[in-house]
Amino acid sequence: MRRKDTLDVLNSLLAVTADAAAIFGGFMLATWIRFDAGWFPIRRAPPSHFYRLYALGALVATLVFLLVFRALGLFTRPQTGSFLNKIPRVLRATAIGIVLTMVLAFATQNEIQEGQAFSKLTIGLSFLTISFLALLERYILFRIEWNAARHSRQAHNVLILGADSVAAHLRRTLSREAMLRSRVLGFLRTDAAPPAEGIQPDEILGTLDDLAAVIARRPVDQIILAGAHLDHDRMFDILLLCERHLIDFNMVPDLFRLLTVSMDFQSLDDIPLLGVKRWPLDHFWNRMLKRAEDLLGALLGLLLAAPVVAVAAVCIKLTSPGPVFYHQERCGQKGRLFRLHKLRTMHMDAEKESGPVFASPDDARRTPVGRLLRRLNADELPQFWNVLKGEMSLVGPRPERPHFVEKFKTDVSRYMWRHVSKPGLTGWAQVNGLRGDTSIEERIKYDLYYLENWSPAFDFKILLKTLVARDNAY
Repeated sequence: MRRKDTLDVLNSLLAVTADAAAIFGGFMLATWIRFDAGWFPIRRAPPSHFYRLYALGALVATLVFLLVFRALGLFTRPQTGSFLNKIPRVLRATAIGIVLTMVLAFATQNEIQEGQAFSKLTIGLSFLTISFLALLERYILFRIEWNAARHSRQAHNVLILGADSVAAHLRRTLSREAMLRSRVLGFLRTDAAPPAEGIQPDEILGTLDDLAAVIARRPVDQIILAGAHLDHDRMFDILLLCERHLIDFNMVPDLFRLLTVSMDFQSLDDIPLLGVKRWPLDHFWNRMLKRAEDLLGALLGLLLAAPVVAVAAVCIKLTSPGPVFYHQERCGQKGRLFRLHKLRTMHMDAEKESGPVFASPDDARRTPVGRLLRRLNADELPQFWNVLKGEMSLVGPRPERPHFVEKFKTDVSRYMWRHVSKPGLTGWAQVNGLRGDTSIEERIKYDLYYLENWSPAFDFKILLKTLVARDNAY
């Protein structure tokens, strides 16, 4: 997003040093747990100098880990996003490092004297100890970097070309990312359309024809073109202007409005074909992996949720007449209908007069207990049963009622694409606050981004964010 400065370089060096300490410390902690903590039986006494041997091995393994961390971009600064976003990548890097360490240990075991080979259990324990220490020190560093960035001056000036919804969304994103230390100087309109909601009149610095004048009187470090339609000559002029003034130039692809998938190139004999790339979950083994994830998560979820559901059931019965559970017809994969299960949070016949409507912040239909259950997302817990039955997944686009599906599939572009996979108990749109009476268009962008970029690590990140997601939970 921007060039590194001295603070970014210092933060990167600090991250390398802290990670090295955590990795080495994790190996040595695992060694102590294996041999001296008394938790595991020792069949053969290790040599007297085994700590020195393991320390030497830990030093070599630390170098391997640092190379893996660097390859996965864990030292890149400035950091963006929340700390929860980074947990899957740290765990993946640690797992790769452990595998490479085991390969090295196996490759060198013939070179080590009898009785001094590295313990496989110790290396296995190292995954847990290194993960714990690395996540702990990275969280501390993240908070330090975030606070330092928040209290330092905004050193990066950004000018946005465009004043539409993409430009407004871009400004909101830049303002949320404190570590970028970016300040949006303003917007230049690229067409005659009125500015999007959220962009104030005094933030409009002119039109695209005023670009050279704005650059002349204001310090601009970066220009971002927010998905506007410009001809090639105009684009070329902007690029030359940025080059002459040493200004970084980026653009949001116009396809961001409608399409975020990669394109797939094929050929039919001598005829080139361009199409939309297959979804990750179109592949058989990915579907099998996700189903295994769902089965394990649903069984664990039902077990952990049982006491909460039992307490909630008593409270619901004591505070309002009617059943404990609420069953509602929803649209699932490929539009198939299924019965979704929830804890009842509203009065009986809540939609008898209004018909199907989205919940609102001051919704009078909710019961006192229901208001709390919705705030904690606890009313969704019975849906682990839907996941176990295969009607839903742990993570995916939230299932919608047929009434709204019929409405949105004609009014909202690409709406039905969210039904290419099973709906989820939680989803990428929901953990970003897009639920209830919020923009359907924005929700679709997040849903499709998830489907186009699915991975087990992405699911894990969403599940973690669900634990703290409270925006628009009413």
